[in-house]
Amino acid sequence: MAKRPADPTKSKPAAPAKKPRAKAAPKLVRQERPRGGPARNIADLMPEIGRAAFRRFGFVQSSIVTRWPDIVGDRYAEVTAPESLRFPHGKREGGTLHLTVSGAHAPMLQHIEPELIARVNRFFGYAAVERIRMTQGRVTPTRAAPNRPPPSLKPIPVEIGDSLRDIGDPELKKVLEGLASGLVNSSGPPKIS
Repeated sequence: MAKRPADPTKSKPAAPAKKPRAKAAPKLVRQERPRGGPARNIADLMPEIGRAAFRRFGFVQSSIVTRWPDIVGDRYAEVTAPESLRFPHGKREGGTLHLTVSGAHAPMLQHIEPELIARVNRFFGYAAVERIRMTQGRVTPTRAAPNRPPPSLKPIPVEIGDSLRDIGDPELKKVLEGLASGLVNSSGPPKIS
């Protein structure tokens, strides 16, 4: 059966009426959030930032890592580093402190183990550590080398000072005066580091 062609006199069904557009939402004004106050040292933020990571490795307080040289002294901090602090299940005392010890220092540290335990417990304020377990490994120093004190300020010799008076640019003059005073205050040729 063949289809009949559509009758052009018949009207097409009405197109669905367009829905009225909803009014656009008012643009939100971005409000500035108040700042957190003055800048803070990273050391002050460290307990907050590293708390989860330190707890994962068994440290109750991150300060045992950050203040290790203060706890055991510089001599022992150069050859040891705390690795983790593990407590018996459900307790916060009688734990085992795992230390990484560099080279052949482990036998020496075994002899002073009671002293190390006493120092760590004194830091915590209670008997947190009962045993120390040592493993040999590489220990990187925690503190940087102390800065050299500034050189003594000797006056610039008259000959050099006279030659700097002719310079008109004040910034260049200041830099050259600093260079001249550095050469005068040095003890020998400059060292390039």
